[in-house]
Amino acid sequence: MEETGTDKVQTFRLSQEKKSVHNIVYQWRWYTLGREQYNECMVKTFSNNIYSLRQSNIVVAVFAGFFALYPLFIENKLLKGSIYLATAVVALIFSLFANHKANQLKKGKPLSKKLIYTLLSLYYLNVIVFGVYLSALSNPANIAAGFLCILICALFLFITPPLYYFCLTLGAMVIFITASILVKPIENWMLDTVNVVFAGSISLFFNWQITKLRLTALLNVSRLEDERNRYYDQSTIDELTQLRNRRDFTQTFQRYLSSYRTSDDFLCVAIFDIDFFKKYNDHYGHPKGDDCLRTIGGMLNTLRDNMNLYSARVGGEEFALLWFDNDLHHVNTVVARLNALVRELKIPHAKSRIKPYVTISTGVYVEPCGSSNDMRTLYDLADKALYFAKGSGRNCAIISGKNFVQYKITPVFQETTV
Repeated sequence: MEETGTDKVQTFRLSQEKKSVHNIVYQWRWYTLGREQYNECMVKTFSNNIYSLRQSNIVVAVFAGFFALYPLFIENKLLKGSIYLATAVVALIFSLFANHKANQLKKGKPLSKKLIYTLLSLYYLNVIVFGVYLSALSNPANIAAGFLCILICALFLFITPPLYYFCLTLGAMVIFITASILVKPIENWMLDTVNVVFAGSISLFFNWQITKLRLTALLNVSRLEDERNRYYDQSTIDELTQLRNRRDFTQTFQRYLSSYRTSDDFLCVAIFDIDFFKKYNDHYGHPKGDDCLRTIGGMLNTLRDNMNLYSARVGGEEFALLWFDNDLHHVNTVVARLNALVRELKIPHAKSRIKPYVTISTGVYVEPCGSSNDMRTLYDLADKALYFAKGSGRNCAIISGKNFVQYKITPVFQETTV
C-alpha cells in the first residue's frame, strides 16, 4: 500500500529520532570529532603511547623504589618492602622495553597495536597491585587515599579509546573493593567503596575530556598541515599540466646543486620546447593547444615515475628536466626515451615543417656534480644547447658539457659532431 504524505512525515520523524538517539549514544565514542576524524587521529597518535609508557614507568619505578626503602631498612618488614621493590623493578623493565620500542618507532618501524595494548595493561596492572597493597593490604585500619590518587592519575599520560580505559578503571575498582572488603572493617571498606566509585568517575570524566582535547588539537594540527600543503602545491604546481612550475624548478635546481649523493657523477639539465607551437595554436586554437600541453605534461609524469626524473613547465611551451647520472651514455638513453614518448603520442600538427605530428627540440647540459653552484649559468648553457637544436633543424637534441665535444641526437638516434 502506498504511503500517504502524513505517513512519510511520520516515517521521516521516526528516522530522525532514531538518528538522534544513535548520535547521543555513540557521540562519546567518537569524541564529537566524527568517526573518520577520530580514527585518523587514533591511528596517528596511538603508537605515541610507547613514549608515555617509557616515561610513566620511570616515575613508577622511582616512586615504588622510594616506598621500599622504609619497610626494608627501618621497619624490617621484608614482605612489604619486597612487594614495593618488585613493583619498581617491573616498572624499570617495562621502561627499558618501551625505550627499545620507541627507538624502533623513531626509525620508522611500525608497532603492533596489540603490543601497545598489552604494555598498557601490564603497566596498569603493576600500578594497581602496588596501589591495592599500599592502600588496603598493608594498612587495613585506614581509609585508602593513595589508591584514589593512583586511580585518577594512572592513565592521564595516554591517548586510549574510552571503552578500553573504562574496562581498566572498572577492573581496578573491583580489585580494590574486593581486597578492602576482605581485610578491612565494615565502616572502612564501605567508605572505601564510596570513595573509589567517586574517584573512578572523576578519572573516567577527566580522561574523556583530556583525550578529547588532545585529539581535537591533533586534528587541528593535521588540518593546518593539510592546508599548508595545499597552498604550497597551489603555488608550485602548474594548473594546466599538473607539473611543477618555474618557482619550484628554481628551488629544486638549487637543491640539486648542493645535495647530490656521493654516488652521483653528473647533474643533467634538459630544456625542451614544442616545435612550431605558435603555428599549432594559430591553426587548432588555444583550447587544443592547452590539450597538447596537458598531454605532454602527462607524458612527463610517466617519465618521472619510470626514470626518476624531475620535470617542470618553465614557460609557455617550454619544459625542463633535472636528473643525476653516473654514465654519459645513459644521458643519450634518457633523451631518446623522451623523444620516443613524444612521437608515440602522435599529436597531429598539420602546420609543422618537420613532421605531421608534434615534435620537440631539446638542449641538455651535463655538469660534473660539485663543480659549479651557479644555477643561472647552467640553465643558460642548457638553453644555449636548445638554441643549437632549433638551429640544427629541430626535432633533435643537442648534448653539451664541459668535458666532451657537443653532439647531436636525432630521433633515429644517430650522433653527429656539431
